[in-house]
Amino acid sequence: MTFELALTLTQTLLCLTFFQQCLEHLKSRDSLWIAHLVRSICCGLVIAGVLVEPALATLATLSIIYLYRYQGPYNGGSDRMGILALWCVTLAHFLPQQNWKEIAFGYLSVQLVLSYFISGWVKIINPDWRSGQALQDVFLFSAYPVSEDLRKWANRPYVLKTMSWAVMLFELAFPFALATQSSLIAGLVIAGIFHLANACLFGLNRFFWTWLSVYPAILWFQQRLTGA
Repeated sequence: MTFELALTLTQTLLCLTFFQQCLEHLKSRDSLWIAHLVRSICCGLVIAGVLVEPALATLATLSIIYLYRYQGPYNGGSDRMGILALWCVTLAHFLPQQNWKEIAFGYLSVQLVLSYFISGWVKIINPDWRSGQALQDVFLFSAYPVSEDLRKWANRPYVLKTMSWAVMLFELAFPFALATQSSLIAGLVIAGIFHLANACLFGLNRFFWTWLSVYPAILWFQQRLTGA
């Protein structure tokens, strides 16, 4: 995958993600309604491939306004990754030299790898995750829209313990997926299914679309590493 193709795919998927979020806010007509409208228009321009650089610069500026308005990322981890991806993509357009562009874009890929590894490390040093109790609590007490049928999984501690270890080991092992293109694709498929399951079970749909938008970047990054 070429740098240009990976950059185009990442910015397009990212703006599709942002556009979906804008629709939620435009429907509610909150205090930043005009900003959401401008954001949705800029996303449309990037998706259409028209005035891409001015649109990205506007989106990056709006991200600062949102951070100030909400005193941080609006929706936690998914918005942090979205803002990071936006700024890396924007810098990849505006930096003057090609190697600088690739460093900015490659940084996004490194952060994606770290997002999985650090998440696994935080879990595995937590005794509640190692015992399966943390996942059991998610099903028992989660504020997310878990149906009553799904809550019954809390009564299967051995299954939840197995699931906990599967998640932790996968996240910790994710950096090794960079070894080959096939192993990376397999790792991304598993990660995508994991995010999709979280979206369907717990309503964490923003994580699915935001992380998915960064996958072209890491596919390019892996080829760049092995090529180097």
